[in-house]
Amino acid sequence: MTPIRARIGVLGLALVAGLATPASATAAPVTAATAPAPTVEERRLDGDAPREILRRSGFASAAPAFARGLGRADSYREARRLVAREGSALWRRAVDRVQGRGPARGDLSRDDDRPLYWARPGMTRELRTWEPGFGLSERQRAGLLEELERTSRGQRDIRLPQHRTGSGGGGKGVKRVLLTGFDPFTLDRDIRISNPSGAVALALDGTVIDTPDGPARVETAVFPVRWQDFAEGAVERALRPYLPKVDLFTTVSQGRVGKFDVERTNGAWRGGFPDNDNVSRTETVPVADPASQPQWTTTTLPYEAITAADTGRFPVLDNTAVTEIPAGGTEPVVRPDGPTPGSTAREGGGGNYLSNEIAYRATLLRDRLGLHGTLPGGHVHTPVLQFGPDNADPATGAVTDPAFVRNRLDIVAQTRAILAVAVSASGRDRS
Repeated sequence: MTPIRARIGVLGLALVAGLATPASATAAPVTAATAPAPTVEERRLDGDAPREILRRSGFASAAPAFARGLGRADSYREARRLVAREGSALWRRAVDRVQGRGPARGDLSRDDDRPLYWARPGMTRELRTWEPGFGLSERQRAGLLEELERTSRGQRDIRLPQHRTGSGGGGKGVKRVLLTGFDPFTLDRDIRISNPSGAVALALDGTVIDTPDGPARVETAVFPVRWQDFAEGAVERALRPYLPKVDLFTTVSQGRVGKFDVERTNGAWRGGFPDNDNVSRTETVPVADPASQPQWTTTTLPYEAITAADTGRFPVLDNTAVTEIPAGGTEPVVRPDGPTPGSTAREGGGGNYLSNEIAYRATLLRDRLGLHGTLPGGHVHTPVLQFGPDNADPATGAVTDPAFVRNRLDIVAQTRAILAVAVSASGRDRS
C-alpha cells in the first residue's frame, strides 16, 4: 500500500472525538437537490465484478435489506440504532464466513475479504442518498455514515480478554494482540483485487494463537484506503482506547510481490498516490500537535526474531530503507540503512502511501502514550496477492481462481505464524 509499491509491486491526533450525536432530529429536511451523490468508491458497485462477488458470497442482500430497514426508521435515534446494529452484523457475518461458521451462501471461497468490502459501499450508498420523511441534517447524516463505517470495520467490536493465570496463579496470562488490515485498493486498475491484509483481519479476529510464551488472543479491525479518513483521526480514534491494554500490535497491508517486509522506519510524508475515491494528497502527515511531530517513527516489533524464523513459503525481510531530504539538502536521497539525523521524510520503509501512514500514526500514538519502551508494535507488509498466470488480465479474467485462493490462504497462514513468533519473542524480551 505504498506509491513505490503501487508502481513496482501492485497487481501486486489528531486524537479527535467522533462526530457528536445531535441532540435533536428537528433539522431542516435534506431535499433531493441537496442530497449527497454517491462517491467514486460507491459508484464502482455498478461493475460486473463487484456484483458477481456479492452474488457468489450471499452478500448481495446486505444493502437492499439495509435500505428496507432505513425506510422503516421514523426518527434519527431509531436510524442510529439501526445503523449500529446492521454495521456490526455485517462485520460479524464476514468474520463468521471466513472462519467457517454458518453457511457459505455461495461458491466463492470462504477466505475472501471482498464480500465485506463490496457490501459496505452498497450500504453507505443507501445511507448517503436516503431522504427520510422526518428530515436529516448534514451533520446527522455524517454521524450515521461514521457509525456505519466504524461498526462494519470491526472498530467497535474489539473485545480484549482480561489477563488470566493458570491453575494456582502460576501460569502465563493470555497475551492480547491487536491487528489491523485494509480494504482492497487500486480498483480502477483491477476491480477484482483483494487485499490479503483484510483477509488476515477477518481470519484472525477473535482467534487464539498458541505460542511458546503462552496463548495470544487476536482482535482485529480494517481501515479504508482514503486520505481524508486518516486526516480526520480515524486511526487514533480506533486505536487509542486499546494500545495501553494490549501486549503487541501490528498494522498490516499489502506490499511487494513475493515477500513479506517488517518495516523498520515510518515517515511523516504523504506521497500523493490516489486513494479509493481518486483523491490525492501530497503533504506532511497531518496529526495533532504538529509542532512536536517527528519526521520518523520506528518499529518496536522483534524484527530480528521474525525475519530469522521459518514462518512460511515467502521470505520475510527486515526493511531498513527510507527516502529522505538530508539536513541542509533539497533533493530526496535513498538511505538503505535508515534516516540520518535532522532529515525530512519522503518515504518510510513502507513508502509514502496509507500503509506507511497507518504505521506512522499507530507508532506515534504508541510513543505519545509513553509506551515506546514497553509495547511491541509496528507494520508488516504482506506479499501482493496475485491471480493465477492464466487469469492476470483484469479485462477478461475471472474474479477468482485456484492460485488466487491458494496465495491468499498461504499469506494468511504465514501472517499468523509471524504473529506467533512476535508474541513469543516479545515475551522473552520482557521477561
